[in-house]
Amino acid sequence: MSNFELTDEELIKKFQNGDVGAYNQIVYRYKDRLLNFIYRFLNDIDRAEDLVQDTLIKLYTHKDSYREIAKFSTWLYTIAANLARTELRKIKRRKTFSVSELSRDDREFIISSPDIEPDDKNLAQIFEKNVQRALVELPDDFKTIIILRDIQELSYDEISKIVEVPLGTVKSRINRGRVKLQELLKKKEERPY
Repeated sequence: MSNFELTDEELIKKFQNGDVGAYNQIVYRYKDRLLNFIYRFLNDIDRAEDLVQDTLIKLYTHKDSYREIAKFSTWLYTIAANLARTELRKIKRRKTFSVSELSRDDREFIISSPDIEPDDKNLAQIFEKNVQRALVELPDDFKTIIILRDIQELSYDEISKIVEVPLGTVKSRINRGRVKLQELLKKKEERPY
């Protein structure tokens, strides 16, 4: 049986027994999903790529700490989420601004023409940017759960294990987080810059 046909749990067991090819298969399966997950936290692709590397290094160096009590994906997302939260705390402590961020001349101005209708692709890109900006503004408790459920499409049980809160709390936070996200998106529509 090739590594492509194995479950995540079977792959990590093979890796724990010294099969580096199994590790490579895990990396192949998860690197893009982890990048998407962490990027949604930080809204910074470079930092997200660094944290994916850190997550995969932790997987490599701490492979023996995984036990089959939980799904492998839950364990891996927990590592990634913890690293992302730590990075967010560091960013908030630094609170630095570049000169260009403070300049009024750096604003993008969109001048709409009555002749030209924006196509669906542009509208989708604008919506995606607004969602990303709104996600950044969400409190961490809501942000984590919304990303795990609505973007990563994990089950409520998996989310409960990753964030270490009861299932009822997960469901409640998803509902409240979605409401807050909608409120933020409405504000962005009122002031689309």
